[in-house]
Amino acid sequence: MDVGTVRWFLTLAAVGNVTRAAQELRISQPGLSRAIARLERELRAPLFDREGRTLRLNHYGEIFREHAERLVAAEDAAHRALAQAADPDHGEVGLAFLHTQGTALVPELLRSYRSAHPRVGFRLIQGSSERVEEAVARGHADMAITSPRPEGLAWHPLTTERLRLAVPTGHRTAGRAEVTIAEVAAEPFIVMRHGYGLRSITEDLFRAAGVRPEIAFEGEEAATLRGLVGAGLGVAVVPPGEPVPGVAETAIANAQRTIGLAWVADRTRPPAVEEFRHFVIARSRP
Repeated sequence: MDVGTVRWFLTLAAVGNVTRAAQELRISQPGLSRAIARLERELRAPLFDREGRTLRLNHYGEIFREHAERLVAAEDAAHRALAQAADPDHGEVGLAFLHTQGTALVPELLRSYRSAHPRVGFRLIQGSSERVEEAVARGHADMAITSPRPEGLAWHPLTTERLRLAVPTGHRTAGRAEVTIAEVAAEPFIVMRHGYGLRSITEDLFRAAGVRPEIAFEGEEAATLRGLVGAGLGVAVVPPGEPVPGVAETAIANAQRTIGLAWVADRTRPPAVEEFRHFVIARSRP
């Protein structure tokens, strides 16, 4: 299978129009159409459905796109590895990380590493655990700082965080040294959306306590959870973070999460990427 044609397929899948895709690729429209037709014959499956002048991936196309992205990512990694093999102080590291790690851990790692390796660049992706793990699996990032431990990826624990219960300042548990989830079982909870690691950890805490909570709101950032707690909408399980006016936080008994570094074990890593991976692991405090 020709990787160049696979790249053309991915461009067409993103653009959805043969004319515009051909212009973006700087090739002729008939040439692109013939290449996609050859690819479909080789795969023995149609990849697109036509809706007027728009092409949309069908079921077969969606399946093939995942493999196409991995194929292109592997080739890109190989080219980067060859180009950078002579000098690990040059190159680029693709790092994905959780929203909650973007204020302290990640900036500190980048600041420390770049002070000794100023010519190494970084491509950064921030998002949910689901998004950053997918970025690594598909080759859009070299590694991810995430939690909990993902399936199918190599993993090294970096640090452990004690989880906290955020409540309005006038709440009956405010000022306590520790609280259990069972003690606030009747409270409305503000939680992260599905796809975020903190959501799955929070649901594990609910199950362990035998709690079926009322969900008042689903958010995408810990700062949002804290803000809505301060507005009186409920309580929330949060990681350590910046204090918010109107919110008190108490450690939750037997509740913690491990932040770790994840990567694809058998993927070729350029020297700059491997150097940074070793650097991060050496600074871990699990």
